[in-house]
Amino acid sequence: MTDSLTWQGDLVLPCLNEAAALPWVLERIPEGWRAVVVDNGSDDGSPEIARELGATVVREERRGFGAACHAGLMAAEADLVAFCDCDATLDPRELTRLAEPVRDGAADLVLARRRPVVRGAWPVHARAGNRALSRMVRRRTGYALHDLGPLRTAWRKALLDLELTDRRSGYPLQMVVRAADAGWRVVERDVDYLPRSGRSKVTGTWRGTWHAVRDMRAVLR
Repeated sequence: MTDSLTWQGDLVLPCLNEAAALPWVLERIPEGWRAVVVDNGSDDGSPEIARELGATVVREERRGFGAACHAGLMAAEADLVAFCDCDATLDPRELTRLAEPVRDGAADLVLARRRPVVRGAWPVHARAGNRALSRMVRRRTGYALHDLGPLRTAWRKALLDLELTDRRSGYPLQMVVRAADAGWRVVERDVDYLPRSGRSKVTGTWRGTWHAVRDMRAVLR
């Protein structure tokens, strides 16, 4: 564990077969952040690689993005918690900048707004689904959000107080909706979005995107 004087927060990394991406992701985590890799049933050696690289590994038997995220939140020990995909699409070095508004008291939740750096980094169908959901979120919450990006940060206790229940793809959206209902200040910060390592389990196909949109629309209802 990082020395308590420099320990800034815990970074929750939901993981399902991300052996190729893990070294890149973990080596970019800023000093003072502890990596909490939540293995969600990998069969490619991901948990062993994560341990070898110094991460804390948590096993979540129940499949689902939300299940993995929440298991990481429960396992976190720092006051400040961040979430990030483990597929090398987002650079953990952005954490320091994203955490500043929360640490400074200017925001309660910071969301990364993804900006593709190369053509094809963000598939058209995934971008269209995200855009449609963002419009629905704006109507439901009043937040002028453009993205429901997976890189985000907030205080751990406040997140636990939201009592999130979704354990599928709707988890990130439920976090925003309940934050709105609780009167949180939510802001966006632009970040680069990179081509992922391997095939996405969600946005890599039309079917995966449809399932994610379905889960999130259920949360909005």
